[in-house]
Amino acid sequence: MKRPVSGFTLIEVLVALAITAIALMAGMQASTALTRNADRQGQVLLAQICAENELIRTKLEGALPGVGTSTLNCAQGGTVFEVVRQVQPTPNPNFRRVDAHVHAAGVPVLQLSTIVGRW
Repeated sequence: MKRPVSGFTLIEVLVALAITAIALMAGMQASTALTRNADRQGQVLLAQICAENELIRTKLEGALPGVGTSTLNCAQGGTVFEVVRQVQPTPNPNFRRVDAHVHAAGVPVLQLSTIVGRW
C-alpha cells in the first residue's frame, strides 16, 4: 500500500520564498522613501526659519536695503545653512525685491522672496 505524498515540492517552496522576498523589498523601498521625505521636510523647515529670519531682519533695518548680494551662515537644528540674500531694484524706486536663497552643503534647499519699501 502506497502512502499519499504530503507537503510541498521544492519548486513550490522556492516560488513562495521569491514572492515573500519581492514583497519585503517593496516594503523596504517604501519605508526608505518615507524616511528620505521626512528628512527632507525637516531640512526645508529649518531652511525656512533661516530664510524668514533674514527677510525679517532686512525689513526691520528700517532703511531701504542696497542693491546687491550678501551671504551669511545660519545654524539651525545642528545644520549650518548658507543664506544668500539678493536685493534687486523694482520699477518703483521706493521698493526693493529681496530674495533669500538657502543652501545646505552647497545644495539648494529653499528660496523665499519679499518686497521691502521705504518707511
